[in-house]
Amino acid sequence: MSGAGRGATPGAESGADASAQATPQSPDPAADPAAERESAASPAAEATDATAAADAGPAGTGTGTGAGTRTVRRRRKRSFWREFPILVAIALILAVVIKTFAIQAFWIPSGSMENTLEINDRVLVNKIVYHTRPIHRGDIVVFNGDGSWDPGTVPTNGNIFQQFAAGFSSMFGFGHPGDILIKRVIGLPGDHVACCDAQGRVTVNGVPLSEQSYLYPGDAPSLQRFNITVPPGRLWVMGDHRLVSDDSRDHMGDPGGGTIPESAVIGRAFVIIWPISRWRILPIPATFQQPKLNAAASAGASAGAGSGAETADAAQTAALLSARLQPSGPALPLSLGFAVALPLTWLQRRARIRIARRRETARSRGPGPWRGPA
Repeated sequence: MSGAGRGATPGAESGADASAQATPQSPDPAADPAAERESAASPAAEATDATAAADAGPAGTGTGTGAGTRTVRRRRKRSFWREFPILVAIALILAVVIKTFAIQAFWIPSGSMENTLEINDRVLVNKIVYHTRPIHRGDIVVFNGDGSWDPGTVPTNGNIFQQFAAGFSSMFGFGHPGDILIKRVIGLPGDHVACCDAQGRVTVNGVPLSEQSYLYPGDAPSLQRFNITVPPGRLWVMGDHRLVSDDSRDHMGDPGGGTIPESAVIGRAFVIIWPISRWRILPIPATFQQPKLNAAASAGASAGAGSGAETADAAQTAALLSARLQPSGPALPLSLGFAVALPLTWLQRRARIRIARRRETARSRGPGPWRGPA
């Protein structure tokens, strides 16, 4: 009766005792130092567990931080090999553009420009220079010899697409490269070029040229006499090895009077790149810088053209060399193409990766907090 009066039941009392026995008592840190040390170490253990859990990823999926890094690396490798053909295509296109419109290497097979250019020299030819300045006296020019001595048979270059196609095919040995020649420009349109004065020198507009710096040792300026006024749009050219050079002097009986058209000029040879021991710039000799050459140009126009009868005999002409050039292999233009294509491909790849990262970051942040209407 007294227990019922207090309002307590026997079942509730026994349940409380069981709960007290099942729950372990927390140790008092002050009473147990080992327990205190265990309690202090628990945050680090929790952090380690969290890192391990992050690396492991959700419940056995294996897509945590470590696996994610490996996946990103695999994706980057696959992306590089997918872009490699694009890199090769860009480099090839750039190589053809450089070779066709900018710079081309040529091989010297004969000695008609000795000692300025020797047999087996490789020279670089600038094809852009004459789009920015006119041809100068003393320039070493490379020109298409197909019909150059006859004004009516000079081949045309065609439009830009035809030139690109020709450059592409010639890079790999297809097509007809043409009869490519190399000579030094002596007379410009309107110049009066003659040989020889009392000292045996070539004169331009009555001004004698001092050619010892580039003539082959022992060569005379010319053994053939000539007297011509260069027609408009044409050039008088000669080799530096005058005794063996087949040049304007040997074509005075042709319709062009021995001159070649400016339109046939491919570019200016400006440097020897091979062999290494022969590396040098090809400057304009000082004798062509004489101010009197330009001042007397108009006076030379009244002298008229000389006779083309004074040429070498047939045996000597057959032995002359015209320094026909052979285009070098595709190694140089391809190297230049890759040199330009590599940084371009790297830059576009970096830009694309950055854009992708920014998009991923924006997606991971999710939409901002929604705010209802005010």
